[in-house]
Amino acid sequence: MKDISCKLLVIGAGPGGYVCAIRAGQLGVDTVIVEAKKPGGTCLNVGCIPSKALIHAAEEFEKLVHMAEGQSPLGITATAPKIDLARTVAWKDQIVGRLTGGVSGLLKKARVKVVQGHARFRDGKTVEVETETGLQVIRAEAVVIATGSEPVELPFLPFGDRVISSTEALALTSVPERFVVVGAGYIGLELGTAYAKLGAKVTVVESQSRILPLYDAELTRPAAKRLEELGVEVLTGAKARGLSRGGDGLVVETQNGDEITLPADKILVTVGRRPATRGWGMEELVLDMQGPFISVGERCQTSMRGIYAIGDVTGEPMLAHRAMAQGEMVAEIIAGHNRVWDKRCIPAVCFTDPEIVTAGLSPDEAKRLGTEVKTAQFPFTANGRAMTKLGEQGFVRVVFRADNNLVLGIQATGQGVSELSAAFALAIEMGARLEDIAGTIHAHPTQGEAFQEAALKGLGHALHI
Repeated sequence: MKDISCKLLVIGAGPGGYVCAIRAGQLGVDTVIVEAKKPGGTCLNVGCIPSKALIHAAEEFEKLVHMAEGQSPLGITATAPKIDLARTVAWKDQIVGRLTGGVSGLLKKARVKVVQGHARFRDGKTVEVETETGLQVIRAEAVVIATGSEPVELPFLPFGDRVISSTEALALTSVPERFVVVGAGYIGLELGTAYAKLGAKVTVVESQSRILPLYDAELTRPAAKRLEELGVEVLTGAKARGLSRGGDGLVVETQNGDEITLPADKILVTVGRRPATRGWGMEELVLDMQGPFISVGERCQTSMRGIYAIGDVTGEPMLAHRAMAQGEMVAEIIAGHNRVWDKRCIPAVCFTDPEIVTAGLSPDEAKRLGTEVKTAQFPFTANGRAMTKLGEQGFVRVVFRADNNLVLGIQATGQGVSELSAAFALAIEMGARLEDIAGTIHAHPTQGEAFQEAALKGLGHALHI
């Protein structure tokens, strides 16, 4: 097979990799991208997109259940609903297929050469790819490592049979009667909540003292309340110990030291993700590391000239949109543009019920800056649009400097607040002060008005509370 030479080689066609390749192609850079599986990476194929499809299906099903039980305050009744999860998964797969096909089309439009196979470094400029038709050697002036991350597997709960990762949880064709989730982070709670709405008896096991420990307690309180309403049992301060002797349950050490067995048809392990640094020849390179992650500078350059790294493999936050932004930047740098990583905030969304959004600094993080900080929040119980959607749970909170009202962080929890994340991030990136947000006319009736009202409250003259 004839060797390939190019200016840029991207390893991994996840969100960071494919965006990097597309942008480079648009800028006229001779680009090759290598991917062992389908384009789109974890996010598109077995993560962000399919999980949101399952979450939406679960929400719609739960609404019908309430209507059938006569519990809907909207006055709508329905007959007993049923769900064919196999059809739901087929619908999800159709969405994923359309999007992966779209990515392939965009790569082709940008004149990016796609090589399907498993890549492995020979040296800092040469990669060999095991393809279906043989070994393909690629030489490049610059290489971008965008290999992503993978689920952490517990040694005493290896994946297989009843023990599954989020990938398998998104491909189940029937609803498990008893569903145990190990880890109450955002992935575990998103999927645990969805399966509870679909009718599973869900139990969550979390070693920390509360759910979603990376968020402050005030933000997570509505989600905890909702889990209780859904009948989800949450065991905090508890540790999974392994499968029961018969293999049909999970042995858990509770907070008080007792051991109990939780019967389980499926055990979803979501205790985190680790960078995918194995299997592609990293040992052939001399890369500085920061713990398990590849260390990069403000241009995503590694310790080796001509080699860049982006996305999950470079550290937290492991978010698709961070990888995309890094990929675009690196493509422009390789094309000769002057770019650096200068981001005030990277918004994050937890698609629990209700949703949680964070942008910028939390109250505790802001206080560590050494200047006086204040917060102001507006509840959705006073927002007309939230009421009409039965979404009164939650609030918008603004964190700002006391001396000049500069906005340092914005958080929200509530139904559909993920759609407010762009406004939050924009305000922080633009260096907005409370006066800027309060003085911007927000459309009525929308949930976005709570953002303006929180700013007004911070200024001392909230209008609707």
